[in-house]
Amino acid sequence: MITSASSKRSPYLFFILVYALSIPLWVLNAIHPMHIPVDNLPVTDIVATFTPMVAASILVYREEGFGSVKNLLKRAFDYKRITKKVWYVPIIFLMPFIYVLTYVIMRLVGLSVPTVWNPPLLTPLLFIAFFFAAAGEELGYTGYVTDPMQARYTALTASLIIGLIHAVWHFPSEISIGQTLGLFIWGGVILAISFRILTVWLYNNTGKSVFAAILFHAVTNTGRSIFPGSRSTFELYDGAIGYGLIAITAVIVVFLWGPKTLARFKYVRRGA
Repeated sequence: MITSASSKRSPYLFFILVYALSIPLWVLNAIHPMHIPVDNLPVTDIVATFTPMVAASILVYREEGFGSVKNLLKRAFDYKRITKKVWYVPIIFLMPFIYVLTYVIMRLVGLSVPTVWNPPLLTPLLFIAFFFAAAGEELGYTGYVTDPMQARYTALTASLIIGLIHAVWHFPSEISIGQTLGLFIWGGVILAISFRILTVWLYNNTGKSVFAAILFHAVTNTGRSIFPGSRSTFELYDGAIGYGLIAITAVIVVFLWGPKTLARFKYVRRGA
């Protein structure tokens, strides 16, 4: 459905603005690279994470006024839209289940992974940090651009476009930490597209809740960072096992809920 708000929005201008805001940060990282302990990420990524929110706020202000900017930011906590509480199950537990399955498969095929898992004591603080970082991204990618993209295309096509653009946006960061070509493919392109499909699926089935997307994003990043042996262990063999499972999950979701809306379960029981 095309709403009056989504019809005013400029999704491709949003993507251009996100890149424009990020370029100075990429240049700064290239000139003076600094990394944080968590996942060896560039320090500039902390700021870059909020460029989608900033870009969305600028465009919403231009298109709809300051009041709409406040409404956009409030959507970071629009949990009341999630009227069907059962959707908290995939929001919170889907990615941890995939991580556990990844660990089991790694053990079965004989990869060198820790046999004992000691989650970091600072995991709650890590989750909070990832939640705010996810808000910086999802207020733009979900709160601003997803609806107008779905108005123009199917939910699947919108997810593919957003996911691919988001994947390319991560390339400078991935280059700076020396990722392999295989990890570019699995942990860059395949993950970004699969993750976006799952995010749009959750968004469309939770009353268009941006909070659902943010929480899912935060759980995803936190779980990967505290994976036994850390993210580097999760990404053994270029992350083909874990990221492959996420991709398979996305394919299953498309099959069961349909590419048009990602919100019509194929085997729902119809009333007589």
